Amino acid sequence: MKKALVPTLVALGVLALVAAGVVVYVLMNSSDSAPSDGSSGASAASAVAEDSHYLDEAGADAVTVVEFLDFECGACGQFYPYVEEIRAFYSGDINYVVRYFPLPNHPHSMEAAIAAEAAAQQGEFEGMYHSLFETQAQWAGGDGSQAAVFRGFAADLGLDMDAYDAAVVDPATQARVAADFEAGRELGINSTPTFFVNDELIEIQSLEDLPNAINEARKK
Repeated sequence: MKKALVPTLVALGVLALVAAGVVVYVLMNSSDSAPSDGSSGASAASAVAEDSHYLDEAGADAVTVVEFLDFECGACGQFYPYVEEIRAFYSGDINYVVRYFPLPNHPHSMEAAIAAEAAAQQGEFEGMYHSLFETQAQWAGGDGSQAAVFRGFAADLGLDMDAYDAAVVDPATQARVAADFEAGRELGINSTPTFFVNDELIEIQSLEDLPNAINEARKK
């Protein structure tokens, strides 16, 4: 039985975010959102699709955590180190799935998601995921297209650049991103980051909420 997660995270320094004024409760209440489509809550649909991207796979019987995110979303960027500690703590015990939810009020969110999807076609989704979040402050909200910045990340990952460039301009790549977005809307999502644990929408208002939901799901 694993010990309580939150003290472990404190020991690892994750709560340094709090010292910087970043409390999960505040982040969630100020998270970016899309215009409502009139939906009133999550549907019974699965939060995972057949083509969803897994950062961690522990098997069909493991608890599955799904994060709908926007790479340009400031709240998602602030959650990123917390998510990485969650992943490390539950390594081998959970499936961690990422789905795209590029918000229309972020000028480069679709562009970033397309870069991630183009990288995914060469098996480097996670590499691009890290690159985008670790450099978010450098490109988010920047003037003009950030495609050249994202292409630089692809080159750093050692991708076949001809294949990457072809994927970026292929309408099917953007369609794949849009499919995640539409799935999110069907699930009642209108803000990022949004988390599901075993298809249950988790309201995040404190550091403990996500690990508590994982622990409860593991008991079942």
